[in-house]
Amino acid sequence: MREMAKINTGLLVCVSIVFLPVVFGICLCFGTIFINPIDLLNGSSGMGVIVELRSQRLLAGFIVGGTLAVSGTAYQAVLRNPLAEPFILGISGGAGLGAAISIALGLTTISFLFLPFVSFISAILILSMVLLMARGVGSEYSNNIMLSGVVAGTLCSSMLMFIISVLDNHKLNSVTWWMLGNLEQGNLALLVSAGTAAVAGTAVLFFYGREVNTLTLGDEVAFYLGINSKMLLLLVLGIASLLTAAAVSISGIIGFVGLVVPHILRRMFGADHRRLFPLSLLYGGMFLMVCDTFARTVMSPREIPVGVITSLIGGPFFIWLLNRRVARIGSGEDRV
Repeated sequence: MREMAKINTGLLVCVSIVFLPVVFGICLCFGTIFINPIDLLNGSSGMGVIVELRSQRLLAGFIVGGTLAVSGTAYQAVLRNPLAEPFILGISGGAGLGAAISIALGLTTISFLFLPFVSFISAILILSMVLLMARGVGSEYSNNIMLSGVVAGTLCSSMLMFIISVLDNHKLNSVTWWMLGNLEQGNLALLVSAGTAAVAGTAVLFFYGREVNTLTLGDEVAFYLGINSKMLLLLVLGIASLLTAAAVSISGIIGFVGLVVPHILRRMFGADHRRLFPLSLLYGGMFLMVCDTFARTVMSPREIPVGVITSLIGGPFFIWLLNRRVARIGSGEDRV
C-alpha cells in the first residue's frame, strides 16, 4: 500500500474512473428482480422502467456517497481529528433538521431549491455552534469538538422528534423514511444541482489541496509558510458543510460514509489531499452504491434503509479508530 501512495495522482484517478461503470453495472443488475448482465448489455432485458429507476437511484447513491466522503476528508484535515465526520459532528443532523423544517412548512412545494438551501443554513448554524462550544488546545480541543458535535447532534435529533410528533400522516411518512437514509429520489433537477455542487466543491478543495496539507501540520507551520489559516479553515468548512447539506437534501441522514472511506483511502494511497479529495468523491460514491444494492437485495422483497447498513459498518469502525487514537495519544503521537 505504501507503493500505491507514490503513484501519480492523475493515473490513480483515471484507473479509479474505470472501476466506476463496472461497479455501476453490477449494482444495476441486483435488486428485487435480478437482471441478467448479458441481457443488460444487449439492451434486450425488456425492463426499461426498472433499469431507469435503478440508474437514477444509483446516481443518487454516487452523488451522496461521494459528497459525504469528501466532506469527511475535509473535516478531518482542517479540524485535525481522525474521528471528524459530518454525522458525528452533528452537521448531518443539522442539515437534516433544516430539510425537515422545509418539508414541514411546505417550502418544497414552492421550489425544490428550498430543501438544499435551508439544509445548508441549518448545517452552518450547527457547525458554528460546535466550534463555539469547543474549548482548549491541541488534543483537548480536538476531543471537545467531538463532544460538542455529539451534543449538537442530540439537540437536532430532539428537535426532529418534536417535528415528527406534530406532523400530519402524509408529511410524517415522508420525513420518517427520509431520516433513515433513503436514495429513492424522484427529483432529477435536485440530483443535477447536488451533482454540480459535488464536482465544483471537490474541484475547489483539490485546488487548495497543498494548503490543506500544510494546515494539517498546525497553524504555526501554516503561518510561517504564508497561509492564512483562519480564512482557509472557514473556506474548507463552508464547502464541506455545503456538500453535506446537498447530500442530506437528496437522501436524508446517512452516517459514517465520511469516516470509513477517507481512512481506507489514506492507508491505501497516502495522506496527500490533492489526491484524497478526488478519490474520496469516486470511492465514496461507489461505496454507497454497493451499500444501497446490498440494502435492496439482502432481505428482498423487503428493503432496508441504506443508512442502517452504513451505520452497521461505521459503528465498529468508529470504535476501532477511537481505541487506536487513544493508544496514539498515550504514546504521544496523535495525528490524522
